[in-house]
Amino acid sequence: MNASQTRISTGIERLDEQLGGGLLPGTLTVVLGSTGIGKTQLGICFAHQGEAADGRAGFLLDLAARGDSQNHAAYAESLAGWKLNSQSVELDEILDPQIDCGNYLRLFAAQAIRVTQRDMSFDDWHHWQADINSKLRGVISFIYANFVRGCRRMVVDGFEPADQPNQSVQFNLFEFLYHKAVREQHDWVARELFREKFLQNSQEVDRRAYDSSQIGCLALCTSKEQMLDDLISRPLDEGDVIANANTLILMGKTRDGNKMGRALFVAKHRGSRCSDEILPYEIDDQGLRIL
Repeated sequence: MNASQTRISTGIERLDEQLGGGLLPGTLTVVLGSTGIGKTQLGICFAHQGEAADGRAGFLLDLAARGDSQNHAAYAESLAGWKLNSQSVELDEILDPQIDCGNYLRLFAAQAIRVTQRDMSFDDWHHWQADINSKLRGVISFIYANFVRGCRRMVVDGFEPADQPNQSVQFNLFEFLYHKAVREQHDWVARELFREKFLQNSQEVDRRAYDSSQIGCLALCTSKEQMLDDLISRPLDEGDVIANANTLILMGKTRDGNKMGRALFVAKHRGSRCSDEILPYEIDDQGLRIL
């Protein structure tokens, strides 16, 4: 990948500098850190930056399956004056840019269990798989509708920690969506959605074509580790979403004597030179601010 290729700004200048100018288009970035460390604020900043960079802000897919939501709407409103909405579109409305398709989708209702194979009974695990299969077309519709309206940034939040990512409903679902709806060419996504109605919509599909190689995707994953040092030393399993990401940003707590702080570290950034510097940051009313 050419080092001079246009980068995707995170919306945080100091982090862009750390990334050699920003994220690489057409790649996956994983942000890994414990609950409450600031991942959602970073994701909101990245998505909203699309308004300035692309002419349209990005969109959010929330895979959280238990407890309260991540307060995405409140964060977006307070940090950027940006309103999230969950408006859905019918199949025959997807290609009409005058119809609002929504920019936020929470897939699951809150549950009291973690959605990993280890934490579920056999029946519960297969119930979740069936529930996901019934919702897939609607999720792909949401993603595709945003892309044909000019969104070029997708943030996926709500990944719970799992001992083995391949036993997580959320990780399995995301891998499917990433390859079938994000990285796939636009006309093949449309074929999957419209099916027998594809031919009658093919001209409009071509008119609304977008380049999937220019889309940036940010996955916000929760870790069991809280300390940045523990995250840095954490081994990565081969073949999982985190290991396969082009860019991996770690966010964790730091200790200096009896004082705790927060810092982030770019652990991986394939195809680009980046600094090994650890960046302390704070979360305030303006969002994530690197010190």
